[in-house]
Amino acid sequence: MYAGFVDDQPGLRERKKEATRRKLSAAALTLMEAHGFDDASCAAIAEAADVSKKTLFNYFALKADLVLELATRPHVYEAAAAVRAREPGETPHSALRAYLLTALAERRPVTGLSDHPDVLRLNRVVRDNPALADRAAQYREESRRLLAEALIEEGSPELTARLVATQVHGTHEVLIAENTRRVMAGESPDAIYPDAVAATNQAYDLLAHGLGDLLRRQA
Repeated sequence: MYAGFVDDQPGLRERKKEATRRKLSAAALTLMEAHGFDDASCAAIAEAADVSKKTLFNYFALKADLVLELATRPHVYEAAAAVRAREPGETPHSALRAYLLTALAERRPVTGLSDHPDVLRLNRVVRDNPALADRAAQYREESRRLLAEALIEEGSPELTARLVATQVHGTHEVLIAENTRRVMAGESPDAIYPDAVAATNQAYDLLAHGLGDLLRRQA
């Protein structure tokens, strides 16, 4: 009996911590949506979540992470994980194409192909507050760096790894930004999906085969 009681405690503590993190994040999104990033104070966010300001900073080191970390941090590792998990004989860009196509089919928010109300709210707040947009860019840069590191770990020359990671991440940013733009303009993810798949395949065909004669100026 006692062993079961002790074993349950870490799970309970983690659930309580996660609930507190989510309360803080929800409060921050609501206040930043209403007042903007600069005028939504950490003290007001902590009060709205019914915790102390000290507790807030125990959970989130940066103010911007109050609204970004829970939505963004889990995805930072996904590109590198997709490359590490690929089958023998499979190229990194093939694995990453499959990863993005799967994410699109599942309408994951990370692809921009989601019209869930909370996702739309977050997108608007990030769009309207440069400090949040800058922090989101830092997360994307971390993802690019981790992808390059994954390639280096398996023997790729460092420069090649950085070039591949930068091209893939630049491609993803353009594709995701276009999906997000269309969703924010009122189009449904289901209506956008065929175009998103076609654009992803076109982009990865370019990555796989190079630019070649594309956009050569006519004589």
